[in-house]
Amino acid sequence: MKNVMKIFAVVLALVLGLSALAACGSKEPADKPAGETTAASAAAENKAVKVIDINLTEEQYAFGVDKDQPELLEQVNAIIKEIMADGTFDEICDHYFGSGEPVAVTSAALDDSKDQLVVATNAAFEPFEFTKGDKYYGIDMEIAQIIAEKTGKELVISNMDFEAVCLSVGQHKCDIAMAGLTIKPERREFVTFSDPYYEASQKVIVKGDDATFDACADKDAVEAILKGFDATKKIGVQTGTTGEQYVKGGSDYEGLKTECKGYKNGSLACQDLINGNIDLVIIDSAPAAAITAAINELA
Repeated sequence: MKNVMKIFAVVLALVLGLSALAACGSKEPADKPAGETTAASAAAENKAVKVIDINLTEEQYAFGVDKDQPELLEQVNAIIKEIMADGTFDEICDHYFGSGEPVAVTSAALDDSKDQLVVATNAAFEPFEFTKGDKYYGIDMEIAQIIAEKTGKELVISNMDFEAVCLSVGQHKCDIAMAGLTIKPERREFVTFSDPYYEASQKVIVKGDDATFDACADKDAVEAILKGFDATKKIGVQTGTTGEQYVKGGSDYEGLKTECKGYKNGSLACQDLINGNIDLVIIDSAPAAAITAAINELA
């Protein structure tokens, strides 16, 4: 176990420092034409893990605002509109998907005597939120800093398990949830969603030498294989995410017959994949790209 944790620590350190080579926002790549996935898989044969570059879902990310703060919701929506229009959002994305440098964000200490914006997040979801030392980084964190500045508040970031993010806002412990949140009906019980700011998807990760999905040209082909699996197959997901609902069933997903194993983050799931404890991982596309690239640096 100690050796496994040492390997994971190295992988996680690489993940936190990596800029994923992907597109941002609505620039998510479309499904690959026939043959292109096979070529990509062939190039990845010597890699520890690989992403099957076919979208299983279509999702929108938004921020979850305290239901009792309609003024904050109005401000957040205005800021989203502004940064989309003036190029700020594209610039932030370039910090993580292009040649730019990620910007460190500092959290103040919680102080009820001050006018603060308290952000609930799960800082294990690169490139949207992650930490290096005592600093926060990520697309959501940089936007959080902008929201705090434009609303004249001091930024406080509260890092917690993903499943607690919306709940903490619903209990008025935090003002806004910023954690790569997919808009889901069940989360509306706790928060009011802002306008969407990012289009995302779920993708499959397998070992580098796993050819199960190599011939797949589209979503239907991947899903046909997934639906053919029985309970002997184990799929890793991040607990509380769309990936978990996709495997277990819920909302718009009928679920699979496989065993679903939940993890606190995608890095832990991928480490268990490498260790042979699960057969594949299903997580959000941007973290999938970052995690697999970091792992393959060690391969």
